[in-house]
Amino acid sequence: MHIPRRRTVALGLAPLLIAGLASCGLMSDSGDSGSSPKKVENAAMPDPAGSSAAPGGASAPPPAQAAPGTEITVALAGDVHFFERTVPRLNAGAEGALGPIGRTLADADLAMVNLESAITERGTPENKTYHFRAPAKALTELKTVGVDVVSMANNHAVDYGKVGLDDSIAAVQNPPIGVVGIGKDADQAYRPFVKNVKGVKVAFVAASQVQDITNQLYRAGAGKPGIASALQADRLVRAVKDAKAQADVVIVYMHWGIEGDKCPSKDQTGLTRKLADAGAAAVLGTHAHVMQGAGWMGSTYVGYGYGNFLWYGTSPYPNSNDTGVATLTIKDGKVVGEKFTPASIDNRGVPMPVTGAEAKRILDRRDTLRPCTGLTATPKK
Repeated sequence: MHIPRRRTVALGLAPLLIAGLASCGLMSDSGDSGSSPKKVENAAMPDPAGSSAAPGGASAPPPAQAAPGTEITVALAGDVHFFERTVPRLNAGAEGALGPIGRTLADADLAMVNLESAITERGTPENKTYHFRAPAKALTELKTVGVDVVSMANNHAVDYGKVGLDDSIAAVQNPPIGVVGIGKDADQAYRPFVKNVKGVKVAFVAASQVQDITNQLYRAGAGKPGIASALQADRLVRAVKDAKAQADVVIVYMHWGIEGDKCPSKDQTGLTRKLADAGAAAVLGTHAHVMQGAGWMGSTYVGYGYGNFLWYGTSPYPNSNDTGVATLTIKDGKVVGEKFTPASIDNRGVPMPVTGAEAKRILDRRDTLRPCTGLTATPKK
């Protein structure tokens, strides 16, 4: 039986075992209580929006230092929400919210997706075509299948106005997983979520470059709640530099690009260069509803578009059901390799792993998306 890294233990003896370990002083509070054995070390429950400061103001124990050459893995996937046909995934039972491909996320040391949704059950829909929301339970369900952190810096995070935003902000004050890209003010929205894995400190930052009503009306500022905006490029660059000062590895999750376009825009490529220069080890994104090319810009890994992942309906763009998980191997602060697990979104909206000819088709097509990005297939030495 496969028991993924952070999937919730459901064995009958688990409560007794946990109690026994606790009484012997063999368990530490790493924010993942009730989960299967973890590879994450010294990761305190995040404070608002995901900083790794110790809870209650207490000093955290010094984190373990990584031995030279230590390798860790980070799994990354695209847009997720619980709407229409994907609502049942909030109660998917043993299969988990993301279905079988959740194992690929859970088997990595860390995993991240974009939560394309407000976290609310109230509010008035904004003046826009599509509106997505989910209960706070969505964060718990994503944790159960092995997701460590989500971005909420996207054009659907405030679909239900100020009331919905207030609920989302409340939900991320003490979340079961890290949440980045949204906050009660700019400091919180741009703040990284940091976790220590095998002595390697990994920081996650997120922002949206989409020029829409959310970025116009609900951009986080001084004393103003909202999302982290990449339209303020200097502010995002500063956030990446601040994250780099706290961590060995910085991963930036963007919401950007033009819907349906398989190639990155000049805005995407220009900002990526700035983020790489600021110290990002990886820059990735979603929003186009289709996959865009991936590779390296110098030593920085770039995945311009991971496409839809857990998705409510069929997008009007060719190949919009093609998706997958990119698992990055990180060593000595740099991304040294990538393995892409291809999947196809089924009629339930669930990304199902594929093999054989279908897997080859997706992988081959993904390779054809690289030339228009200017990226290389391997990192620069």
